[in-house]
Amino acid sequence: MSIQIYILSKLMDENNYPYKLKKELSTPIPFDKLLNLSESKLYYHFESLTKQGLVEQVEIIKEEHRPDKQVFSITDKGRKQLPLKIYQVIENAESISDMIVALVNLRFVETDKVIPIIEKKIEQSLIKKDHLNQIYHQIDVKSSSREVVDFMESYYASQLEQSIHWWKVLLEKLKTKTI
Repeated sequence: MSIQIYILSKLMDENNYPYKLKKELSTPIPFDKLLNLSESKLYYHFESLTKQGLVEQVEIIKEEHRPDKQVFSITDKGRKQLPLKIYQVIENAESISDMIVALVNLRFVETDKVIPIIEKKIEQSLIKKDHLNQIYHQIDVKSSSREVVDFMESYYASQLEQSIHWWKVLLEKLKTKTI
């Protein structure tokens, strides 16, 4: 889904072709390598978006001794679907890292619709933290296992605390429109 959001957002700016988008994705930071995005995967997503009616081929550029370049444009349906795909990624994200592409493209959505989603994630994380704490206090283990249980509880609690902290930072940035 994130790759499709990336493609649609780039096509909102201008018509483009897959190879150029992959090259842009790799410069200056090699996001294509970080995301394990090959050219074939990128072309697959273009094909999928075309089948969905979200993009369309508008031109073929022919160059001597080079493969043809298929230039794509976003359709009206694609313009309408882009924000919905962004909301969906944010809704389904279990962590902020799951929605980096969506966050980079917040300009295509209404921030006021994102805020309640993030507030819900904070609430769910706090409930999860409370639940973890309750479970921890119910565990009856031998003293030889106590160290492992304490370690695991500390690990999960700190993970949740960090997650809650960053959800709150994101929420504040959304509310103050600084992201």
